[in-house]
Order: sequence, then structure tokens, then C-alpha cells
Amino acid sequence: MPTLTNFYAIQDLSHHKTKDDCWILVDGKVYDVTQYLDDHPGGDDVILAATGKDATEEFEDAGHSKSARELMEQYCIGELDPSPPVSTKHCYSEKFMQLTKQYWAVPVTVVGISVVVSFLYLRKK
Repeated sequence: MPTLTNFYAIQDLSHHKTKDDCWILVDGKVYDVTQYLDDHPGGDDVILAATGKDATEEFEDAGHSKSARELMEQYCIGELDPSPPVSTKHCYSEKFMQLTKQYWAVPVTVVGISVVVSFLYLRKK
């Protein structure tokens, strides 16, 4: 029977980056290391600096031992969600287009006033 796993988006990790609630992501797995912060040989600051993002590179650069990797497994709470993140760039461009359609009169008015003022100025000369 397959084991069920929890999936978390990278944004979920950003909600768990305090000393009282700390999650990290290493090799595609999410770990709740809140209880381990005080026991970490490098101090809790090292782990807290790696929250909210993929900390695989930092973890590998530290040269953790096999026993450290085995210890990590007890803190594993799930995996990174494999689905692609939702792009907000498209939403912003849609909102901008809606605003420009809604407020088209403002730039047209400014241009119209500028044309009238320049016409009157040139006529006086």
C-alpha cells in the first residue's frame, strides 16, 4: 500500500520561519525543525536563515554526516508540491488593462487640454 504524503508549496514555508514555528526545504522534502533548533550544533540562526526557500545548497555545503541525514527523517512532514507555482504576473497585467480601459478619459483629457493651450499660445504670437 503506498504511503500518503503531504504536499506543500514554497509559499507555505514562508509562513513558518520563526523560532517557534520553523520549516525548511531540503532535497524536495519539507521538515518541521522547530523542536531541533536548540539542539542544532551550528545554532538556530543557521537554520532560521535557510527558511522560506530551498535550503538544499546550504545543507550540502555544510557537509552534514550520514547520522545527521538520518536524524532529519524524524522531522519530515511532507514534500514540495510538484505542480508549477501560479503566476501572478498575468493577473497584474490584466488588472492594469482593466484600469486603463476604465480611466481612458484622464489621459485623453490631458492631451486635449495640452493641444488647446498650445493652440492658444501659438495664436497669440
